[in-house]
Amino acid sequence: MSVSNNKIKIHKSWLNFLEKEFNQNYMEDIKKYLQVKLENEIQIYPPPNLIFNAFNLTPLNLVKVVIIGQDPYHGANQAHGLSFSVPNNIELPPSLKNIYKEIHGDLGISPDSNNGNLERWASQGVMLLNTSLTVEQNKPLSHKDLGWEKFTNKVISLISEQRNNIVFILWGSHAKSKSILISPEKHLILQSSHPSPLSSYRGFFGSKPFSKTNLYLSKNNIDTINWA
Repeated sequence: MSVSNNKIKIHKSWLNFLEKEFNQNYMEDIKKYLQVKLENEIQIYPPPNLIFNAFNLTPLNLVKVVIIGQDPYHGANQAHGLSFSVPNNIELPPSLKNIYKEIHGDLGISPDSNNGNLERWASQGVMLLNTSLTVEQNKPLSHKDLGWEKFTNKVISLISEQRNNIVFILWGSHAKSKSILISPEKHLILQSSHPSPLSSYRGFFGSKPFSKTNLYLSKNNIDTINWA
């Protein structure tokens, strides 16, 4: 899959299972749509080379945890292909600030409040997956009906089918709707309200997803995540 002159690559561990998806009509439609936008100098986030960043940083065989977001940040320099994460030297968005607060309340540790880059989680096996992989500048949810969810639903189902003992963390109603794609017999599903300031006090704070994740991984003889 290519957009404009930028080649988009996806780790072979995923491509082995998803190659047919890239030949589907809906993926061709997504590609054409993004090409037209870019040719007309409409800003799309993340940049094309980072659209599949989550897949490249967390190969399928190394996934331990999946944290599902909705769509990328729509402000300049924020989105880099990982749900809830921002690149180095970018101010933490409100939801990520609340995620850090819950880590402190849950584990008694304080992540660096000046560093919202969650690549350190991705490299440990935390798949940071948005259900829409692109967005238009300053237009949240602008690509929610583009067809990305067909692809990411396939991804969630693939992880459920091909792996065992994965922790799926579902924050908010949109993420919770993906639970039907996950086998509860094979995996742990943790659900709560979204960490957004609008909903964090309705069940996100105090839900302790990080300690619950590590307890489950430990019980299944899987290396735990260093959330700090």
